[in-house]
Amino acid sequence: MDAAVGTAAETRRQQRLEELCAAAIRAQVGDAELRFRGHHLYRGAQRLALHAPHLRTDPAADDFGTLRGAADGMAARLRDSDPVLHAQALPTEPVPRLVFEWAEQFRVESLATLPGVRANLRHRHETWSLAYHRARLTESNTGLLLYTVAQILRARLTGEPVVEATEDLMEALRAQLVHQLGHELLALRRTRHEQAAFVPHALALARQVAEMADAADEADGRGEREAVDDRPLPFALWFEPEGTLGEEGAAAAGGRSAVLEAAGGAYRVFTTAYDREARIGRLARAEQLRGYREQVDARIAAQGVNLPRLARELRALLAQPVDDGWDQAQEEGRIDGRRLAQLVASPTERRLFRRERLQPQADCALALLLDCSGSMKVHAESLAMVCDVLLRALELAGVDGELLGFSTGGWNGGRARRDWQRAGSPPHPGRLNEALHLVFKDAHTPWRRARPEIAGLLKADLFREGIDGEAVDWACDRLLAQPAARRILVVVSDGCPMDSATILANDAAYLDQHLRDVVARREAEGAVEIRALGVGLDLSPYYRRSRVVELDGAVRNQVFRDILALLAAR
Repeated sequence: MDAAVGTAAETRRQQRLEELCAAAIRAQVGDAELRFRGHHLYRGAQRLALHAPHLRTDPAADDFGTLRGAADGMAARLRDSDPVLHAQALPTEPVPRLVFEWAEQFRVESLATLPGVRANLRHRHETWSLAYHRARLTESNTGLLLYTVAQILRARLTGEPVVEATEDLMEALRAQLVHQLGHELLALRRTRHEQAAFVPHALALARQVAEMADAADEADGRGEREAVDDRPLPFALWFEPEGTLGEEGAAAAGGRSAVLEAAGGAYRVFTTAYDREARIGRLARAEQLRGYREQVDARIAAQGVNLPRLARELRALLAQPVDDGWDQAQEEGRIDGRRLAQLVASPTERRLFRRERLQPQADCALALLLDCSGSMKVHAESLAMVCDVLLRALELAGVDGELLGFSTGGWNGGRARRDWQRAGSPPHPGRLNEALHLVFKDAHTPWRRARPEIAGLLKADLFREGIDGEAVDWACDRLLAQPAARRILVVVSDGCPMDSATILANDAAYLDQHLRDVVARREAEGAVEIRALGVGLDLSPYYRRSRVVELDGAVRNQVFRDILALLAAR
C-alpha cells in the first residue's frame, strides 16, 4: 500500500512539473493547444515529435531546470523552425539524419535572446552531455565522434563554450573536425538566421560526418552503421515509436489498432442483445444498500470535509453572472428617469442612478463516470465517499450532478462470446462482451433521495471489465439531453480499457484506439467538456485534461483540490 501511495504521489509530481513546462512552452510559442500528455508534447490531439536526443527527459529523475531547458528547446523549435522546409530536406539514413536534426535544433536555440532561457538551454545541454559521457558512450570511436560533433555544432552556433568537463577528452578529435568541417561550420554560423540558406550547409556537414562515422565503425570492429542505435534508452539516436512509454507504469499505454485502421476506423459490436442500462437500486436489495450507506456515512464522518467551503468553490468555478433585476437609488450607474423630478425638488440629491443586479447562477450539468472494472474494486469505499461529498456540494452550488458507472455483464465475453463461438468465430468481430451501464444517481434525483444508491458502489460483483469508449459516448449523450448551458463529464479510472474477449478476438489496441477516437470526436464537437481523474495513473494519453489522484488510505482534502483544479482548466 505504501508503495502504491508513493507511486501515485510521484506521478502527480511529474504531472505538475509537466504542466509548468507546458505553460512555459505555450507562453513562448503563443499556442494555447500545446500540453504534455503521457510525457509527450501534443498540439491538440496531434503528438509532436522530438528532434534531438537532448530534448528527451525523464520527469522521474531530472531536476526542474533540466525539464525547463528541454521545454525551452521544444518551444524554440516550434517558434523558429519551418517544419515543412525541414522535412523536405531531412535525410533518411540514421547518422546524417541525426546530425541534420542536431544542427537545426542548435540553430533555433542560438536565436534565444532571454538570459533565463539561454541559461536553461545551456543547463539541459550540459546535463545531457555529462550523462552521455558517464554512461561510457564516448569510449568507442563512433560514440566519441558523434559526441564531439554535437559539442562543436552547439558551440559554433550559440557562441558558448563546449562542456568543460569533457573538453580534454575530445581535444584532439575536435581539432581534426574543425579543420575538416571548418567551411561548413563557418557557413552555419553565418546563415543561422535564415533557415533556407542554412539547410544546404547543414546537409553537407551531415554527409561528411556520416563518412567519418563509417570509418569509425570499422575502427570499432563493427562495420555496421546500425550499431550506433544500440545505445541505452536515454541516449538513443531515435525515439520510441508512437504509443510506447518512456517510464513504465507512469502513464496509461496506448497504441494503434491494425484492425480498426483496416476497417477505416469503423468500430464494431458483435451483438447488442445482452447490453443493458440499469439503476443500481434494481441490482441490489434495499437492506444491502442501507448497510452500504451506513459504511459510507461512517467514512465521511471520519474525514471532516468542509462541505460549505467546497460548495462555494464549486459555485465560483461553475456559476455565471446573470441579470437579476435592478438596484435602485444608487449614487452611480445608469440615470433613473423616474427620479429626475427629485433632482428638481432637491438639487443636492445624488441617488438618481440604478445598477444591474447580477447574481451567480450555475447553469451547468456535471456527470461523474466511474470505471467499474475489477482493479477499481479496492478503491470502492474511497470512491463512494468522494462521489457522495462531491454530489452533495454540487447540489448546494446549484449544479445538476449525475453519478454513472460502466462495467460488463460477464467475464471473458459472457453470452456475447458464446454466440460468437456458435457462429463459427468469424475474425475481427469487434466488441465481444455484454456492456453494462450503471446509473447510481441521475441529474433530476436529489442527493438525499439518492443516498442509498450512491453507496451501491460498494457492491463488489459490479466490478468486472471495462469498455471505456462506449461508456464515454453514453455519458455524453445523457449530458446532451440536459437543458444546461455548460456540460462537463469527469471520467474516473485507474487504467486502460480492458475486455479480454474483445482484445483476443481483435488486437490489443482495439479498445484503446476506440476510446481515443471517441474522446477526440466529442472534444471536437465541443458540446461536452471531458475531464479525467486518474487513480494513481496518468490518463493524459486518452484525455487532454486530466489529473492524477490518490485514493489509497485516508482520502484527504488534496483529492478535492485536485478535482477543483481539474474543473478550473479551460
